[in-house]
Amino acid sequence: MSGQHTLLLIMLAASCIAASLFVEFHLGKQQKADIQLSLSDLVPDKDFHVERLSPDRLRFAVAPVFSPRATLENYEAFTKYLAARLRRPVELVQGSNYAQINALLRTGDVTFGLVCSGAFVIGRQEFQMQPLAVPVIAGKNTYSSYLIVPAKSSARGWHDLRGKTFAFTDPLSNTGRLVPVYALARLGTTPDSFFKSVIFTYSHDKSIEAVAEGLVDGAAVDSMVYDFLKRQNQQLTRRVKIIWESSPYGLNPVVTHPRVPQEIWRTVRDILLDMHRDPDGRQVLKNMGVDSFELPDPKAFHGIETMLRTLGVLAKSG
Repeated sequence: MSGQHTLLLIMLAASCIAASLFVEFHLGKQQKADIQLSLSDLVPDKDFHVERLSPDRLRFAVAPVFSPRATLENYEAFTKYLAARLRRPVELVQGSNYAQINALLRTGDVTFGLVCSGAFVIGRQEFQMQPLAVPVIAGKNTYSSYLIVPAKSSARGWHDLRGKTFAFTDPLSNTGRLVPVYALARLGTTPDSFFKSVIFTYSHDKSIEAVAEGLVDGAAVDSMVYDFLKRQNQQLTRRVKIIWESSPYGLNPVVTHPRVPQEIWRTVRDILLDMHRDPDGRQVLKNMGVDSFELPDPKAFHGIETMLRTLGVLAKSG
């Protein structure tokens, strides 16, 4: 075993232990409370903060769908492109979890952000988070949750993972948490009673790595991240396999806090919608694995709202 491989196992194991403590502290052992959470339950870490936003610059926050290094590589050029087109500084902000990004958008300390669609639906209800544009990837503006297991696993579906270890991505993740919890609820069970233990990895690529390395027996991951990594890193995805795929949901949107000036809102929206027509913009999008941006479809997130209401995260309408 190489030193690099050993270091990866140690780092992943450490993150698994910390995540397990997070799960036990926040969710406890009561089955009925397994998915009963809101942003108030997941405040930013005390040592995570950004300076108050000054009028002469903007901030663009990215939820950790990818691990921090991958996020920086994918979105640093995107932030620089926005700054060049806006002719004003734009700062890239990364948090360690989705709730941190939502909290910064809620206070206005971050101007814009790319958030998970599940976190968007919650943020829209809690503080009127506004959708700006959605990416189109491989010709689609939807994505799914993949249930993955090690390539050599005999598991063929959810029932085969009873009593096994499992990785979620983030407590507010749609494909990496909400969808699998909802799938288990339809089977009449909860993660706490169904799995032997669960962890949070806080990024989809780390969940895939955890399954590939055999640290967990299964995970639920973002189909777009999985497909992107399959194109970029065949060696990693070759060590896992997909045994279930969910219904499609609206892709992660670019959003803004509700008090952003309309002039800035419209300008950034227009830049995003025109990126694929600009040679420099096309290159940035290509490196991110994105075809283009388009206006959000209000109906695209109805399926997520239904799951959240069914599980008691959002108040039932009517």
